[in-house]
Amino acid sequence: QVQLVESGGGLVQPGGSLRLSCAASGFTFSNYRMSWVRQAPGKGLEWVSGITSGGGSTTYADSVKGRFTISRDNAKNTLYLQMNSLKPEDTAVYYCGKPYFGKAYATLQYRGQGTQVTVSS
Repeated sequence: QVQLVESGGGLVQPGGSLRLSCAASGFTFSNYRMSWVRQAPGKGLEWVSGITSGGGSTTYADSVKGRFTISRDNAKNTLYLQMNSLKPEDTAVYYCGKPYFGKAYATLQYRGQGTQVTVSS
C-alpha cells in the first residue's frame, strides 16, 4: 500500500532553515507528481508546493515563493522541501502528498502522517 513518511521537522529560530524529507513506497514514485501541504494550529490545510514526476517543473504558494524549494530524488523515492528564511507564520505540521492523477496539486489522494515545524525564538 502507499506509504509516505515525513521527517526533518523541528524547532528553528526565525530566519533559520530546515530540510524536510518524505520517503515514498507502495507505488512507482517516479511516475507521479507530488506535493507538500501544511496545517497551522487551528487552521485548515494549505497547499505549499508541487513538483512534476521528473522534477523539471515546480510551483509554489505565494506565501513561500522565493524561500522554499521543492525537489525529488527518484532513484531514492524521496521528496524534499528546503525551507529558508523561516517565519513564525510557517509554524505548522507539514505533510507530503500524492495528488490524484490529473487533478490539482492540492487535491491529495494520499498524504503522510506529517512532521512538526515550529519557528520561534
